[in-house]
Amino acid sequence: MRTLCSSTLIGEFFVIGFAALVAMKDPDLSTSTVWLVSGIAMFLCVALCGVITRPGGVALGWALQIALIASGVFVPTMYFMGAIFAGLWWASVHYGRKIDEAKARFAAQSEASSAPDAA
Repeated sequence: MRTLCSSTLIGEFFVIGFAALVAMKDPDLSTSTVWLVSGIAMFLCVALCGVITRPGGVALGWALQIALIASGVFVPTMYFMGAIFAGLWWASVHYGRKIDEAKARFAAQSEASSAPDAA
């Protein structure tokens, strides 16, 4: 799960950075505010890569997805991009857990088959 979720988060890191460049063009938003908010979101993307397997990591990822969709208020394209990344996040969590379970089953089978018979 960690690899898939981290890949999604790194993709979001870049999308947030590009969205910040678009948001800077809005005369109602100050450049410093745009980069402060975007910088925090980009930092969270990278930080979440390290804590995704800990309790609450996936929930924090969902909160980030919601914030990404909500940023569509300032950059309308982010409604679409946020929805795409929310779908990718769901798939990363869902299929990542299935892969982790399969790896655990394979490791248990491999360990059981390589253990010497205690006769």
